Amino acid sequence: MHATAQLFKAQWRPLILRLLTGAAVGFLLQVTPATADPNPALPDAATIRQGEYLAHMGDCFACHTARGGKPLAGGTPMNTPFGILYSTNITPDRETGIGNYTLKEFIRAMRDGVDRNGNNLFPAMPYPSYAKISDQDLSALYAYLMHGVTPVYQKNRENRIHWPFSIRQGLSVWKWLFLDDRPYQPDPTRSAAWNRGAYIIQGLGHCGSCHTPRGLGLEEKAMDERGPNGRDYLSGATIDSWYAPSLRNAQALKGIEAFLKTGRNGQAAAFGIMAEVDHFSTQKYSDSDLDAMDVYLKSLVLNAGPSSGSPPPPPSFAQKTSAKALFTTPGGLGYVQFCASCHQLNGQGVANLFPPLAGNPSVQSHNPLSVVHVILSGSRSAVTLEYPKAFAMPNYGGLKDEELSQIITFIRTAWGNRAEAVTPEEIGRIRSEISPRPPSPGSYAAPRLARILNDPHREDILEGLRLMVETKRLLPKNVGDELTCSSCHLNAGTMAHASPFVGLAAQFPSYAARAGKVIDMADRINGCFLRSMNGTALDKHSKAMSAMLAYMNWINGSFHRHDLIPGRGVGKVSKRLVPDFKKGKELYRQDCASCHGTHGEGLLDAHGSYVFPPLWGPHSFNIGAGIAKTYTAAAFVKNNMPISHEINTPLGQGGLTDQEAVDVSAYFTHMDRPDFPDKVKDWPHGHKPSDARY
Repeated sequence: MHATAQLFKAQWRPLILRLLTGAAVGFLLQVTPATADPNPALPDAATIRQGEYLAHMGDCFACHTARGGKPLAGGTPMNTPFGILYSTNITPDRETGIGNYTLKEFIRAMRDGVDRNGNNLFPAMPYPSYAKISDQDLSALYAYLMHGVTPVYQKNRENRIHWPFSIRQGLSVWKWLFLDDRPYQPDPTRSAAWNRGAYIIQGLGHCGSCHTPRGLGLEEKAMDERGPNGRDYLSGATIDSWYAPSLRNAQALKGIEAFLKTGRNGQAAAFGIMAEVDHFSTQKYSDSDLDAMDVYLKSLVLNAGPSSGSPPPPPSFAQKTSAKALFTTPGGLGYVQFCASCHQLNGQGVANLFPPLAGNPSVQSHNPLSVVHVILSGSRSAVTLEYPKAFAMPNYGGLKDEELSQIITFIRTAWGNRAEAVTPEEIGRIRSEISPRPPSPGSYAAPRLARILNDPHREDILEGLRLMVETKRLLPKNVGDELTCSSCHLNAGTMAHASPFVGLAAQFPSYAARAGKVIDMADRINGCFLRSMNGTALDKHSKAMSAMLAYMNWINGSFHRHDLIPGRGVGKVSKRLVPDFKKGKELYRQDCASCHGTHGEGLLDAHGSYVFPPLWGPHSFNIGAGIAKTYTAAAFVKNNMPISHEINTPLGQGGLTDQEAVDVSAYFTHMDRPDFPDKVKDWPHGHKPSDARY
């Protein structure tokens, strides 16, 4: 009988879909309200706790809690092709929430998408998935919402849905065509773990709402893996200008349990919509439920058919090719300038902080929507119990479509990644869809490293750039600690108020009070080798020095000695601010230790190479370095640290007040560090700064 009904529905779908969008929609029948049942007896504490677990499993909090609003009081806007829907108040308030719902009315809303007044609910609420929830779990969820949630008086906002889609009666036909309101039926041929995973993913987890493509009526093409459209289930889909990738892909499922529990794993981090899902929902899943989901999803991979595409090249070949392309292509140089500080030159990222781009399934997705979206608009990582601090991906919407095309294509094809190029036209189309926040206006425009390729002296300039970025690796005899030039001169000296190199070469030769004499650009570079890198000076006539000077002269641009240079230096912080070392220690723990180590020792990768430098100890800068002065360090920190804290470009830097910058800088600059033997020669004519370390 059920099969006959489904065949009848299939035959009539084309006509009914036309009616849904035509004038006849106003004549469709409205659902009649159900007769109210008395409320059940007061539930026990265990049932309420189970209901709370189920509320998190169903991601109720993410949709029904507005940003800055009270839990489950509604008001979250949801963009749809037909207009904006606002989530409703599902607290037990009797006037504005669901406090008057009986259990029967609640179950009807969850399974059939009908409120207690008989109005059809828009399927933005995923009741086609919630229909699979068992009676027992719906009763527990009801118990929690009625007895475990604080009532909030907050009226629901009016939806802004375009006519004729605002006429709810038409949803009766939509549901007749597409809604199967039967609870989940276990498959007796499968294990208990498989059935539990299927129950969660198909039901409360409603994974298909994002990961399953939609049909002409915006219905999910499949609600499970069975039937003629079963291969469409969880095969990847676009939602709200994000691409939810296929979950029938073995690569995407590597480390899936850790990803859902913590928001990140060894190959990816949650961003966009998924970061909210991890925060509000999946991090609270039990380990046994996550195991069950893994069992079910892996069974879908086995039924997905052979994977397409060629195998990636051997890692050694891929790494070698990518290393060359970093400094020889516009996309590679754009990556060096804007991405490598966090994701590293080798694309491996930083464990537990910044996800790798090499081998990242989101980066390599056949649909580049999400990677373009996150680069254009920025995002934050999921806040979970395991990782309570969110890290921000800056908004690079200020870069031109051509630049972004080059950088994203480089990322999608470097380090063994195999994905299609992304065109400027695709970037422009996605930009128009999401309308990213425009960059803050300013007078400083960072010079683009990619333009070096147009210079007739590019080989020398590029060699100088590499020496600035990979100083320790390329000049090990001259660098005595674990810093590079780019440790202080961020983004290869192109970043405002991070001691940029822009306009700097034009200022030399010039008198230096610390040296007590006129010095040239080579002397200034050697000062960094002796102090900030606690090493030995370069021969001023060496090939390395010539290359570094070539880079400095190129990045100087058209500036002259007396020009006003935007973004020069590191800024200023008042020396009247008295440091609080105790607060500085706490600020360091809170904002600095994740990158620079609990004891200032820096952060190493799996191969023992430094990804972020030590701030004190034997492998850090010595007391003669400019950054060793408290207020110089404070200005640098104020304008540039911590990175990945905000959505703003270029590094998501900032967030500390002047006082906080002074406090934390006083703390780390006064820790033990190497001496500078030639300190006795400094400031021979006086005027030594009051915050000098000697």
